[in-house]
Amino acid sequence: MTTQLAGDLMILALAARVFGMDAIALLRRLAAAGVRAGVSEMNRHEREGGR
Repeated sequence: MTTQLAGDLMILALAARVFGMDAIALLRRLAAAGVRAGVSEMNRHEREGGR
């Protein structure tokens, strides 16, 4: 586990403790948006004749 991942998990735990389930739902949506952006970028790269 990297230091950055450990820090992110600690922030997630703190946000869940402070804001409850609303924070967890928001973080899930943000993670899903990040995944969609990554997949979109990969598809764009393949269409352009990437490596």
